[in-house]
Amino acid sequence: MTSFRVQEILDSTGAVLARGDLRRKVTGVSTDTRTLRAGELFVALSGENFDGNRFAAQAAQKGASMLLLRGAPGDALPDLPGDVGLAWHRDPRRALGDLAAAHRAKLSAHVIGITGSCGKTTTKNILNELLRDVFQVVASPASFNNDVGVPHTLLLADETTGALVVEMGTNGPGEIAQLARIARPTGAIITNIGPAHLQGLGTVEGVAREKSDLFAALSRDGFAVLNLDSRYHELQRDATVARVITISVDGEGELNATDLHFESGYTTFRLNGREIAMPLLGKHNVSNLLAALAACRGIGLELETVLPSIARLTGGRQRMERHVIGDLTVIDDSYNANPDSARAAVRVLSGLHGHARRVFVLGDMLELGAMAPELHHKLGEEVARANVDLFVVVGELAECAASGALVAGMPRARVVHFANVEEAEREFPALLSGGDVALIKGSRRMSLERLTRRLEELHPTRAA
Repeated sequence: MTSFRVQEILDSTGAVLARGDLRRKVTGVSTDTRTLRAGELFVALSGENFDGNRFAAQAAQKGASMLLLRGAPGDALPDLPGDVGLAWHRDPRRALGDLAAAHRAKLSAHVIGITGSCGKTTTKNILNELLRDVFQVVASPASFNNDVGVPHTLLLADETTGALVVEMGTNGPGEIAQLARIARPTGAIITNIGPAHLQGLGTVEGVAREKSDLFAALSRDGFAVLNLDSRYHELQRDATVARVITISVDGEGELNATDLHFESGYTTFRLNGREIAMPLLGKHNVSNLLAALAACRGIGLELETVLPSIARLTGGRQRMERHVIGDLTVIDDSYNANPDSARAAVRVLSGLHGHARRVFVLGDMLELGAMAPELHHKLGEEVARANVDLFVVVGELAECAASGALVAGMPRARVVHFANVEEAEREFPALLSGGDVALIKGSRRMSLERLTRRLEELHPTRAA
């Protein structure tokens, strides 16, 4: 368990003690009173719609040993039990990052940072699985990838940790550089570059430059996993002085996958002459696996050491999650969506065999800025050219994808639009017939996993 003396907290963050014992030890760090445990430091984060200082008394009642509140010396002290320490800081969020950075500096673990437009969480989960037979591994819980989640991940590690896998996301310029400053990665993966978070980053090239800051943070004795299938791989290579390990699918990477085949929940392929069977679907997941394998090579592991772990892989909840529901097959990929990940989903669906019909369900892809209608329209055109029998769209933006499919020649009878997920819940099940496979894709806020749950309510289920 991570622990700190109060003096260490003050030294690493610049916080000012208002009350308490400098020698007192805190056993962990929390930013949420709902999960806070006795003895922890409570860091009071604030945002546009919340003020962490308001939860000071609640944190003390739950047994917090120390409070780090937003404020300055001379501010009025909240009414707290006499044995609870308190320190002021003008920006507790910054203090959380500084505390995590100081903790990171004491660790001897391999620290692998992962970013990209999509596939970050899946690649993190794959790498965690590959490494856990060799090291004590700490990996980002869920999608802890921002300036709160990354510090929390680092603070989970201790002197027994051999590998630390840290997911890093961004919504605007400079965020990856700031996360890398805190995490100080010894290795890095950029999964891919695509049109995601364009509201904050403007253009796809802007996304590429922002993500490349992770490579720029590496030292010469580190390693960078470079995806040669990315159109921006040269920009990424130029960003780093670290050793570069290349990957590709049907290309010329140091780790190169060929002869891909998808069937019954598995993807098979050849990797540098080896036959690999992976219990995940899709070319994009092959790329994610290659990135994780390259990271294993980067920290000095032979592939033969980690290849047996591939049999244990799972995609994670709502990430190409396969369900057999009665006589239907449903692939729930509704955790999130952007144009690149949606195209990957279409490729997976098109390559599936042994089903009566292939049904693609698309919800709105959000955070694409002014380009959103055009990007949805282009995706619809690609669906029309793919091996898809029925195209179901949910939401206002997704209707642009329906228009794109119709313009590209998909028959109107094979394109269905629902205004929202509630309407889709009522009407979608009646569109499916025995033997169909449906792949469901949409941004998180669209909540399209509700369609899978509705189908499970209506049909008997069995294990996939």
